[in-house]
Order: sequence, then structure tokens, then C-alpha cells
Amino acid sequence: MNQHAIAFITVPDEEMAAKIAGVLVEKKLAACVNIIPQIRSIYLWEGKVCDDKELLLVVKTKFSVFDDLKKEVQNLHTYDVPEIILLPIEAGLRDYLQWMDKVIVS
Repeated sequence: MNQHAIAFITVPDEEMAAKIAGVLVEKKLAACVNIIPQIRSIYLWEGKVCDDKELLLVVKTKFSVFDDLKKEVQNLHTYDVPEIILLPIEAGLRDYLQWMDKVIVS
């Protein structure tokens, strides 16, 4: 399995986005976090269709730190069940991936 990964995390507002992004980078659980504003999420929750405005965090990370990343997000997030999805990076610019290796604590 490839060690580099992208995590997707949705949040309700800019304040939470910045807080989670800052903690993940500060604790070296992410090399970089992009905050994508104004996404619209339509989902089923507790038997109801919900339609909410959210922000999306795109987190550049590694599989080796995912458990710690997940704990940090769960501690900071206001959602009962936050979206935290991890996908492998199949390929990327070698220099960028090497930079990620230097930045993220494994």
C-alpha cells in the first residue's frame, strides 16, 4: 500500500476549518491542508434528507499517521460523526512526495 494519502474532511464553518487545518499541520499529521469553501452536501442523517452548506478540507497526509489524525479531528469537530475519508495517492511529483515525507511525523 502506498504510504501517501489524501484525507477528505467536511466542516460546518471557516473557524472550524482553520482550527482543524492548523492543528493537523502543527502536529505534523499533515503536510498541507486546502480549505475549499462553499460546498453543498446532501445526505441522509437520522432518517431525514439534509441539505447543508459546508467546507471541505483536503489533507495531504500519510497512512502511518491516520489514527492520530482521526483522533485529533474527532476531538476538535462538532459533528457526532464527522466525515473523515482517506484515499491513497497513487502517483505524484517525486519532489512533492519527498517534501511530505520530511514534514509529516511517521
